[in-house]
Amino acid sequence: MSTQSPQKELAANSFAARLFADRQLNFLLLTNVAVLAAATLLAGADFIGLYNLQSMAAQVPELGLLALGVMLAMISGNGGIDLSGIALANLSGMVAGLLTALVVSPDEAPLAYTLMFLGIAIGVGLIGGMLNGVLIAWAGLTPILATLGTQLLFTGAAVVLTNGSALRLGYIEPLDDFGNATMLGVPLCFALFLAIAGLITVVLRFTPFGVHLYLLGTNAKAARYAGIASQRVIFLTYTVCGILASVAGAIIAARTSSVKWDYGSSYVMIAILIVVAAGVRPEGGYGRLICVVLSATALQLLSSMFNFLDVSNFFRDCAWGLMLLIFLAVSRFDARAWWQAQFPAKFPAK
Repeated sequence: MSTQSPQKELAANSFAARLFADRQLNFLLLTNVAVLAAATLLAGADFIGLYNLQSMAAQVPELGLLALGVMLAMISGNGGIDLSGIALANLSGMVAGLLTALVVSPDEAPLAYTLMFLGIAIGVGLIGGMLNGVLIAWAGLTPILATLGTQLLFTGAAVVLTNGSALRLGYIEPLDDFGNATMLGVPLCFALFLAIAGLITVVLRFTPFGVHLYLLGTNAKAARYAGIASQRVIFLTYTVCGILASVAGAIIAARTSSVKWDYGSSYVMIAILIVVAAGVRPEGGYGRLICVVLSATALQLLSSMFNFLDVSNFFRDCAWGLMLLIFLAVSRFDARAWWQAQFPAKFPAK
């Protein structure tokens, strides 16, 4: 006999019903389980070993943070997107590495070096995001063209700073721990990614900014009539995108102990793939952050499976592009409307 009160049991059932009512969420949960099972069968039991699971988790934040930025830009509507993410991430790490070394010695004060490195990287991301926000919100540029332009600008600046060569940071213990250490078996950078994702979820759900962002993406004209400062919302959105990119850049630098202007050249496409696969509408107004997190983990599982099977990187880029096209096509296909058109007798017009 159940010891729960009827009210508590009803609340639990209601929560479960809401949790599993989202078909996209269910699809992504099943996708993660299916890819994990397939990888275990094809690559062997080592795939689900602790070391490999930790390695995969440590790689998720790089793409996951960039995908969160793309998601926020898409939710804002008006063709919103951020193509400059990985370029700004690389520039943030490069500027932080060059400037920090002029002020603090990593050998004499590694912790101070690490803190300053992170602070400068985030500052560069903040400035880059604000630049995107000004161009889109107040200069009125189309988001895809504005962020494509700043992508080239950020990449060019990074090339000029090091003449196109990589900047090696060397082993700096606190910085290396930031990118590679674990706590209770969980990589610190992955825990940070989940914390940032949770914070953004709270902001989108419980603050006026989140309400205004979704309304702006759903109907920009209604948002203006409601008195929402649309330019301010767009500016803040792209500023946050820049900060997320800089955190990704800091994690990349910490994990690899170096920064390079062309690191992750395919990350823009993969970040967009993650967001589209998560069910975020390219036209704006809708997107669930938990779905983006699950989509990022599914793509990482698939990528790691390709590594275990020695699949060519060129084939992987081809596969990501094909998957992106498929998800974009499926997102625009209304199965219910098609079914009603094929069998009008079974679905009479109301």
